[in-house]
Amino acid sequence: MSAPDGSPVGAERSIGQLFASATTEMSALVHDEIALAKAQLKRDVKRGAVGGGAFAAAGAVLIFSLPMLSFALAYGIRTWSDWNLAVCFLLSFAANVLVAGVLALIGVVFAKKAKKGQGTQKTAASVRESASVLQNAKPHPRQVTEADRVGEGVKAVARSSS
Repeated sequence: MSAPDGSPVGAERSIGQLFASATTEMSALVHDEIALAKAQLKRDVKRGAVGGGAFAAAGAVLIFSLPMLSFALAYGIRTWSDWNLAVCFLLSFAANVLVAGVLALIGVVFAKKAKKGQGTQKTAASVRESASVLQNAKPHPRQVTEADRVGEGVKAVARSSS
């Protein structure tokens, strides 16, 4: 078994290897968060499109069906009841408005679901949680040796004048 950087598990890794591993994991985390946000936004947009489609269907039904349905329904009511033809046309119009109202109600329900979609809020909360975990991370304390103390173990370095 090996660590993500290819070194065996349990082996001492250098600071550079640890930093490289942490950088790689942070990059993967950021990419995953962006992918999650895209997926959730895509779902919310799809819901909004369904709601918009339902509104469009309601409008199309109301516009295109009114003439034909009104005449057919009005003459059907007239044949069935012997009422005045004007009353029959009003009843057929009311039926068409009722159908359009039901379709509009479906559109409202889908639009509210799309607006209520909490995809981006969930992603933002996940990013905040990741950031808070990283802010609370502290480096592993190392033991200070005598050579590490200021003034001791420091040797002068000669510099060239070129």
